[in-house]
Amino acid sequence: MTSHLLSHTSLFAAGIGRSGAFNRTLTPMSFQQEDRSIWEAPDTYITMSPFMHVKKYSEQERVGKLLLIHGEADENSGTYPMQSERYFAALKAFGIESRLVMLPLEGHSYRARESILHMAWEQEEWLKSLEDDLAG
Repeated sequence: MTSHLLSHTSLFAAGIGRSGAFNRTLTPMSFQQEDRSIWEAPDTYITMSPFMHVKKYSEQERVGKLLLIHGEADENSGTYPMQSERYFAALKAFGIESRLVMLPLEGHSYRARESILHMAWEQEEWLKSLEDDLAG
Protein backbone atom coordinates (compact mmCIF):
# COMPACT_ATOMS: atom_id res chain seq x y z
CA MET A 1 0.00 0.00 0.00
CA THR A 2 2.80 2.43 0.86
CA SER A 3 4.44 2.07 -2.53
CA HIS A 4 1.09 2.60 -4.27
CA LEU A 5 0.53 5.83 -2.38
CA LEU A 6 4.02 7.10 -3.16
CA SER A 7 3.66 6.11 -6.82
CA HIS A 8 0.36 7.88 -7.37
CA THR A 9 0.48 10.97 -5.17
CA SER A 10 3.01 13.51 -3.97
CA LEU A 11 1.28 13.95 -0.61
CA PHE A 12 3.90 11.95 1.32
CA ALA A 13 7.55 12.78 1.94
CA ALA A 14 8.53 9.18 2.70
CA GLY A 15 7.33 5.66 3.22
CA ILE A 16 8.33 2.28 4.62
CA GLY A 17 7.43 -0.94 2.85
CA ARG A 18 7.93 -4.35 4.43
CA SER A 19 7.88 -7.71 2.63
CA GLY A 20 5.95 -6.26 -0.27
CA ALA A 21 4.58 -7.49 -3.57
CA PHE A 22 5.73 -4.74 -5.92
CA ASN A 23 5.36 -6.53 -9.26
CA ARG A 24 2.21 -8.59 -9.69
CA THR A 25 3.38 -9.89 -13.06
CA LEU A 26 5.64 -12.19 -11.01
CA THR A 27 2.47 -13.93 -9.73
CA PRO A 28 0.79 -14.46 -13.11
CA MET A 29 -1.89 -17.01 -12.19
CA SER A 30 -3.58 -15.03 -9.39
CA PHE A 31 -2.96 -12.92 -6.28
CA GLN A 32 -4.91 -12.16 -3.11
CA GLN A 33 -8.60 -11.96 -4.15
CA GLU A 34 -7.80 -11.69 -7.88
CA ASP A 35 -8.56 -15.09 -9.37
CA ARG A 36 -7.97 -14.16 -13.00
CA SER A 37 -4.59 -14.73 -14.59
CA ILE A 38 -2.44 -11.98 -16.06
CA TRP A 39 -3.64 -13.05 -19.53
CA GLU A 40 -7.26 -12.52 -18.52
CA ALA A 41 -6.73 -9.23 -16.65
CA PRO A 42 -3.43 -7.62 -17.74
CA ASP A 43 -4.56 -4.11 -16.80
CA THR A 44 -5.27 -5.22 -13.22
CA TYR A 45 -1.81 -6.75 -12.89
CA ILE A 46 -0.15 -3.58 -14.23
CA THR A 47 -2.28 -1.29 -12.06
CA MET A 48 -1.51 -3.31 -8.93
CA SER A 49 2.26 -3.28 -9.57
CA PRO A 50 4.10 -0.25 -8.16
CA PHE A 51 7.14 -1.51 -10.08
CA MET A 52 5.33 -0.54 -13.28
CA HIS A 53 4.81 3.02 -12.05
CA VAL A 54 8.37 3.90 -11.00
CA LYS A 55 8.86 6.35 -13.88
CA LYS A 56 5.64 8.18 -12.96
CA TYR A 57 6.72 8.12 -9.31
CA SER A 58 10.06 9.72 -10.21
CA GLU A 59 8.37 12.56 -12.15
CA GLN A 60 6.08 13.80 -9.37
CA GLU A 61 6.32 17.27 -7.87
CA ARG A 62 7.52 15.78 -4.57
CA VAL A 63 9.10 12.35 -4.69
CA GLY A 64 8.81 10.57 -1.36
CA LYS A 65 11.78 8.44 -0.40
CA LEU A 66 11.20 4.78 0.37
CA LEU A 67 12.68 2.31 2.85
CA LEU A 68 12.19 -1.34 1.89
CA ILE A 69 12.62 -4.14 4.44
CA HIS A 70 12.37 -7.81 3.49
CA GLY A 71 13.20 -11.20 5.01
CA GLU A 72 15.86 -12.99 2.95
CA ALA A 73 14.07 -16.33 3.43
CA ASP A 74 10.55 -15.12 2.54
CA GLU A 75 8.87 -18.13 0.90
CA ASN A 76 5.48 -16.49 0.39
CA SER A 77 4.88 -17.00 -3.33
CA GLY A 78 3.63 -13.43 -3.76
CA THR A 79 6.45 -11.76 -1.87
CA TYR A 80 9.69 -13.54 -2.65
CA PRO A 81 12.72 -11.33 -1.78
CA MET A 82 13.21 -10.74 -5.51
CA GLN A 83 10.17 -8.43 -5.35
CA SER A 84 11.99 -5.94 -3.13
CA GLU A 85 15.35 -6.40 -4.85
CA ARG A 86 13.97 -5.60 -8.30
CA TYR A 87 11.78 -2.76 -7.07
CA PHE A 88 14.77 -1.24 -5.27
CA ALA A 89 16.87 -1.50 -8.45
CA ALA A 90 14.15 0.30 -10.42
CA LEU A 91 13.84 3.02 -7.77
CA LYS A 92 17.59 3.62 -7.85
CA ALA A 93 17.64 3.61 -11.67
CA PHE A 94 15.12 6.46 -11.66
CA GLY A 95 16.98 8.40 -8.96
CA ILE A 96 14.45 7.84 -6.18
CA GLU A 97 16.07 7.99 -2.76
CA SER A 98 15.60 4.54 -1.28
CA ARG A 99 17.19 1.92 0.93
CA LEU A 100 16.82 -1.86 0.91
CA VAL A 101 17.35 -3.82 4.12
CA MET A 102 17.37 -7.61 3.87
CA LEU A 103 16.93 -9.46 7.17
CA PRO A 104 19.00 -12.69 7.25
CA LEU A 105 17.17 -15.96 7.93
CA GLU A 106 13.79 -14.21 8.17
CA GLY A 107 10.66 -15.24 6.31
CA HIS A 108 7.60 -13.17 5.53
CA SER A 109 7.04 -12.41 9.20
CA TYR A 110 10.08 -11.40 11.19
CA ARG A 111 10.55 -13.43 14.35
CA ALA A 112 14.09 -13.11 15.70
CA ARG A 113 14.55 -10.49 18.38
CA GLU A 114 17.61 -9.17 16.56
CA SER A 115 15.65 -8.75 13.33
CA ILE A 116 12.77 -6.95 15.01
CA LEU A 117 15.16 -4.61 16.81
CA HIS A 118 17.12 -4.04 13.60
CA MET A 119 13.89 -3.28 11.71
CA ALA A 120 12.83 -0.81 14.42
CA TRP A 121 16.25 0.86 14.30
CA GLU A 122 16.18 1.13 10.49
CA GLN A 123 12.71 2.66 10.58
CA GLU A 124 13.66 5.14 13.29
CA GLU A 125 16.80 6.19 11.42
CA TRP A 126 14.79 6.54 8.19
CA LEU A 127 12.27 8.79 9.88
CA LYS A 128 15.03 10.81 11.56
CA SER A 129 16.63 11.39 8.17
CA LEU A 130 13.26 12.63 6.92
CA GLU A 131 13.10 15.06 9.81
CA ASP A 132 16.57 16.31 8.86
CA ASP A 133 15.49 16.67 5.20
CA LEU A 134 12.42 18.71 6.14
CA ALA A 135 14.36 20.92 8.57
CA GLY A 136 17.27 21.58 6.20
